[in-house]
Amino acid sequence: GPRKPLLEDGPPSDAGLGRRPPSHCDSMRITAFLDIPGQDNLTPLARLEKYAFSDNIFNRQIIARGLLDVFRDFSNNEEDFLTVMEIVVRLSEDAEPTVRTELMEQIPPIAIFLQESRPKFPTAFFEYLMPIVVRYLTDVNNQVRKAGQEALLILLEQDLIAQSDIENKVCPILLDLSAPDSDDEYKVEAVNIICKMASMLSRTTVEQMLLPRFCELCSDGKLFQVRKICAANFGDICNAVGQEATERLLIPKFFELCSDSVWGMRKACAECFMAVSYTTSPEVRRSKLSPLFISLISDTCRWVRQAAFQSLGPFISTFANPSSAGLYIREDGSLSIRPLMQDVNSNSCQLSNNITLMPSSTNATLPSKDTQEESSDCCTSPGEDVSRLSQGDRVAAGVIEVTKDSSFPGMNSRLQSAEDVFNTFLYWRPPLPDISQDLELLQFKTEKHKDSCSVPCNNCVASSEIKKVLESLQEHIDDPDVQAQVQVLSAALRAAQFDSVGDCEAKKLEESSGKLQPKTTSDEVVVSGGTCSQAEEDTLSSPASQDDTRDLSASGAQSSTVSDIIPQPLLDQYLSMTDPARAQTVDTEIAKHCAYSLPGVALTLGRQNWHCLKDTYETLASDVQWKVRRTLAFSIHELAVILGDQLTAADLVPIFNGFLKDLDEVRIGVLKHLYDFLKLLHADKRREYLYQLQEFVVTDNSRNWRFRYELAEQLILILELYNPNDVYDYLRHIALTLCSDKVSEVRWISFKLVGDSVHLLFYANNANALGLNFINELVVRFRHCSKWVGRQAFAFICQAAVEEECMPVDQFVEHLLPSLLSLASDPVPNVRVLLAKALRQTLLEKAYFKSVGNPHLEAAEETVLALQSDRDQDVSFFATIKLKQGNVDSTAIEKHN
Repeated sequence: GPRKPLLEDGPPSDAGLGRRPPSHCDSMRITAFLDIPGQDNLTPLARLEKYAFSDNIFNRQIIARGLLDVFRDFSNNEEDFLTVMEIVVRLSEDAEPTVRTELMEQIPPIAIFLQESRPKFPTAFFEYLMPIVVRYLTDVNNQVRKAGQEALLILLEQDLIAQSDIENKVCPILLDLSAPDSDDEYKVEAVNIICKMASMLSRTTVEQMLLPRFCELCSDGKLFQVRKICAANFGDICNAVGQEATERLLIPKFFELCSDSVWGMRKACAECFMAVSYTTSPEVRRSKLSPLFISLISDTCRWVRQAAFQSLGPFISTFANPSSAGLYIREDGSLSIRPLMQDVNSNSCQLSNNITLMPSSTNATLPSKDTQEESSDCCTSPGEDVSRLSQGDRVAAGVIEVTKDSSFPGMNSRLQSAEDVFNTFLYWRPPLPDISQDLELLQFKTEKHKDSCSVPCNNCVASSEIKKVLESLQEHIDDPDVQAQVQVLSAALRAAQFDSVGDCEAKKLEESSGKLQPKTTSDEVVVSGGTCSQAEEDTLSSPASQDDTRDLSASGAQSSTVSDIIPQPLLDQYLSMTDPARAQTVDTEIAKHCAYSLPGVALTLGRQNWHCLKDTYETLASDVQWKVRRTLAFSIHELAVILGDQLTAADLVPIFNGFLKDLDEVRIGVLKHLYDFLKLLHADKRREYLYQLQEFVVTDNSRNWRFRYELAEQLILILELYNPNDVYDYLRHIALTLCSDKVSEVRWISFKLVGDSVHLLFYANNANALGLNFINELVVRFRHCSKWVGRQAFAFICQAAVEEECMPVDQFVEHLLPSLLSLASDPVPNVRVLLAKALRQTLLEKAYFKSVGNPHLEAAEETVLALQSDRDQDVSFFATIKLKQGNVDSTAIEKHN
């Protein structure tokens, strides 16, 4: 029978109202229906108007839902376009709320379309649609208002609203709705929008137009819901207005909220505490926020204490300073560990590995820890404000590069201009001049001077050489950057050489560097001098080390205690998180929160204060809850970068070894970052793990194939860490085992591992014999395998070997090509399919096989001709059609067959 039209003139059916047909399908059919000739002798535009104002509500809903297609079809003619726009304005006044809601949901995509067509209709959005968005913020129907609010935020996020409209239309209506005498429901909605849009507007707009009202709302005594929204979004508002306005106007309000009589308010404050701390100066952070946090962590309400303890580690991390942690920011924006003198002397370059920050969730509560562990699994570097960076984006001039997933709670991930992002805590100080060449020169002189020194030492440096470096900076000593550089150079050298330089030489060092030392306050955290015991720290401390305000001693070595870096009450509370009593009175998962934050706290304290955390770390590593151990396993590679190779070998390797023998849920943590950890170890220590790597093939549950897949991926990276003999003797066996896995995904990634192993053996010095032995083993093991999956694997390995140039082509044609071509007579079509693919897509495309007179070309072409007439359609298809690489997935072929 005839097709029933989508739009009807008759009354709606029972199912017509309150139910939404599939929008994509409908919108694709609306304009097509409007173009059907002869149904009512109307033009498409007239037909549009007819159905837009039909008595049938369903028809009006459909028209509203299909407006984007309508605009696309009628935008070529200006007169038609204006007619459509008038229809939209009239439709926006529809008495039916569902029609208004449908229309508002289409506003953002229509705005994007209009922006792309702006040369034709430059003011259409601002004249016709923007007033609708503003009007819907006060609509009587809450669903319509909600749609309007969502549309507004999308338009702001996409930068589709002009600054004049923001200041003259959007902000005034929000201020009216949030006024003290406004309707309660409207006020709650308005403050919610104000908080969400703050991160999308310029700092000036927020500070001048919205901040005064926000401060009023924080003290709203009528509605606790309003105060709750303010508390939950307090960190975002602080980031939006910057340090000066935060300390002058917002911190007093934050104190009020932290002492609110409603416990939910105090809990919300605890959850966003780190975000607030990021925006303040070190003085305010230490003198005001630290005592305030202690009051929250000692709150009478358990839920407040629980939230505070979850935020304790992240809050502590905001006290980080790069000079105490031995950090610096590369030009590309990544955070790195600066090698100390001991590490330079030991030819260790591992410490320069980057630590990357993760953008945080916009949620004000801690995200799922399992989600965190799968991504970054540690409370990483504290000193950077990532609140305004979207995933994969970074701001130039020294902001840390941002990658996937969340680390810290309560931070907004909007991208702002560099001007808005800047604050003093984010950048700490301007970039320092590169002194790496000076350090290398000193090291060179150290080695030359070593034999002539009368005092036995490892790193003896002549004072005259130190003077040259320090004196070269003298003329620039008024520059704060140079002062900081002098501190780094003098203190690092003294700390590294304290025990090895003779008394006379040490005295000269003190005299030469002491003249240049600028004074510092307790807020300028001590420069890292490498690893040292508590006794060594006491030795290094000057008599003034007990004073609140510290001066550099005449020796040039800045002295401090842990309390100079982190307020002692905060550190005491953090260390208490492993106390079993805390689990009973605060949170059963408090130890997990402690483990999650530990790398950030360690980074803040610096490796010279690792002794403060060592016992806590060992306690967590032996916790009876596997989730606690799992959290540490996922972050142990980050902690190794922070601590350096000596402390890693002494304190982390034993714990790492324990994790290797733990449950699969814990082992996966070290497995996912196995390469990252092993590359930090010295070669001799790294070789100890060769045999243990084979243990990863065995899992608690054989169905856990993703574990073996991860192992193959890690081994591909790990190959570079070992010499050819080790690869052949140990890693080869693991690769071949994984190539025979029951799960196809594991097999396919393992074929790449085999190819990379072959490449390493053939192209490493004097390893050709090992390479030939390996490919001969591949022929025996896979080409002559009794199972067809083994023979199919051989075809794929050969294709990968040619595609990735894993071996010299002359070796390939001699040792692998004959066996590969012999698969043309294989009885299983799946094997012949991969052979056809390998020949057509890879081998015959290589220049070697295209060369005239190639003796192997004829054999390959004959095989292809035979496969083109194969009885199996798939085989003949792949042998005939030359496909672009990657168009057909080999895994899919295997599954299909």
